[in-house]
Amino acid sequence: MCENCGCTGHNDPHTTSPGLREDLHAHVDPLGNIYYHSHNHNLTEHTHHDASSPNETIKVINVNSSILAYNNRLAAQIRTELEKRNIFAINLMSAPGSGKTTLLEKTIELLHPKLYCAVIVGDLATDRDAARIKKSGAPVVQITTGTACHLDAHMVMRALEKLPLDSIRVLFIENVGNLVCPAAFDLGEKLKVVLLSTTEGEDKPLKYPPIFAGAHAVIITKLDLAPLVDFDIQAARSNIATVVPKAKVITLSAKTGEGMHDWISYLQNAIKA
Repeated sequence: MCENCGCTGHNDPHTTSPGLREDLHAHVDPLGNIYYHSHNHNLTEHTHHDASSPNETIKVINVNSSILAYNNRLAAQIRTELEKRNIFAINLMSAPGSGKTTLLEKTIELLHPKLYCAVIVGDLATDRDAARIKKSGAPVVQITTGTACHLDAHMVMRALEKLPLDSIRVLFIENVGNLVCPAAFDLGEKLKVVLLSTTEGEDKPLKYPPIFAGAHAVIITKLDLAPLVDFDIQAARSNIATVVPKAKVITLSAKTGEGMHDWISYLQNAIKA
């Protein structure tokens, strides 16, 4: 178990792709999906003897910060390149099942091709979300992480090579569904957006503050289900404000369309700014 983020490491039978770190292996399947397996998280291991049990040893593993430093350097390169090309990137983060893909489908329907969109989708397995989004007409790249519980900048950098960057104005990055690990990894985005589904409960910002604290906007999704699950919108807003008081809070239902105008207006204004 990786001490940095909880990912499980394992031996990768595939050859390291050119340009990747020695500890990050990738391969591409016949459908063009990129698969990553990460091993060495720069761990330093020390062995200590337990005085109370002379025959037992305790291994203490210290995690160095170099993996995040490396990620941040790549993220800075991505950000510079996207800004040079006038591409506005949004990192969408949330728990599994919060409605990221449905929101993207509806958002692209309203924006594309007026603002030419593209999507990078991150999942542990399958390309189901990418297949759904492809129907919108926007170019999509699926990143299948295997066991990694988040996207990182190197994955995004590789995915960008498969997109028509000269014609893209808006890039959505649908992160792996997880309220913990994605918070630590800069992907070179301009905007961080966190989704909170009404089915998750109002207390998630208090329980998972790091991911909400970094958000520019928090979208409360599945508004149509709020009465059915006794979701208290005002309590949710209060909890969000406790963690990230400056974040824009938008309530919507991608299914019914309620609140979508507010989200699109916010996004268009952010892109113009």
